[in-house]
Amino acid sequence: MYDVAILWDWLAFAVRWLHVITAIAWIGSSFYFIALDLSLNRDIDGPADGEEWQVHGGGFYHIQKYLVAPEAMPEHLTWFKWESYATWLSGAALLAVVYWVGAELYLIDPNKADLAIWQGILISAASLGVGWIIYDMLCKSPLGEQPTTLMLLLFILLVVMSWGYNQVFTGRAALLHLGAFTATIMTANVFFIIMPNQRIVVADLKAGRTPDPKYGKIAKLRSTHNNYLTLPVIFLMLSNHYPLAFGTEYAWIIAALVFLMGVTIRHYFNSMHARTGKPTWTWAVTVLLFILIAWLSTQPGHDTYEEAEARALTPYEQRFASAAGFEDAHDIVIGRCSMCHAREPVWNNMQWAPKGVFLETESDIARYARQIYLQAGVSHAMPPANITNLEPEDRAKLIAWYRAGS
Repeated sequence: MYDVAILWDWLAFAVRWLHVITAIAWIGSSFYFIALDLSLNRDIDGPADGEEWQVHGGGFYHIQKYLVAPEAMPEHLTWFKWESYATWLSGAALLAVVYWVGAELYLIDPNKADLAIWQGILISAASLGVGWIIYDMLCKSPLGEQPTTLMLLLFILLVVMSWGYNQVFTGRAALLHLGAFTATIMTANVFFIIMPNQRIVVADLKAGRTPDPKYGKIAKLRSTHNNYLTLPVIFLMLSNHYPLAFGTEYAWIIAALVFLMGVTIRHYFNSMHARTGKPTWTWAVTVLLFILIAWLSTQPGHDTYEEAEARALTPYEQRFASAAGFEDAHDIVIGRCSMCHAREPVWNNMQWAPKGVFLETESDIARYARQIYLQAGVSHAMPPANITNLEPEDRAKLIAWYRAGS
């Protein structure tokens, strides 16, 4: 059984690596084409809508954009879609590997909602699809002709979802799901709207028909939304590594402010690429928003030591708390780990428990049994530089306890 834990952790690592690689490819191509489109020189003669000269890697590139098409449709037409699809599919796989399989640890917070594992997973999966349906209906309504109003409603939808996730899931899962919710909208835009519209345009051009300009207009609206949503999604996907982002009751407000920061940052670069100026005020607003986020992160968000100690153990925690060797494991963790992994750390200059992981009560230690096994048993990642002198025999006891419980 212990081999399964190690293999599963490496599987999560492999899927995460794939997700990062595909996300870099998608974000890179998206940002490049947004910058290219905004910076095109449109003061030119001929059928092209604009052109741009660029230099990179020792060569010069002459790029032209056509709204209709060149006289002859090229045989080799590159479609930018797989980066988006692969990013979403790998992200969905990572969500399942980490948050669905590890629902008792990472997804469900009994203090917020006493859910069965299947209920938490159902809410997790269904919320992603529901979000896309609501967003798509808004875009296809008359509001689609009012981009600013539509963007405001999208922001309100994201704030509502941020609050809702925070009422049900752990803080870590709430922010991660908000990122997945947003990423689902972005990829669905590509799959259901942008690509089909482009196929219609290409088919019309090949048949000698004049394409309806509405298809390009609709695709451009969705692409613009994706442009402004990208940076907040990156923040939310990284947030699970930073308890200051998710370990507070105001995490949902922090997420909402992050979306505003995404707008201000992208507005600056979009304006710069379009050569309409450099609105430096956006950086001042971004800094102020970040300061507000930092302040909100210091507000209480976790249960107190007394509350954690009084809380009844979940079935998952009970399994490890009753396993052979728990008393030894408990004493080792309390003596070697809890000075940092505490609700009020006593280690010098440490204000917050690393990763938001608390190891003070029986339920705490049982809850994080797998992490203790991997971090301080199988590997020597914890304590850092073995600063608390965790002896080999103690690591062996931690391993034996986890194996007994699993």
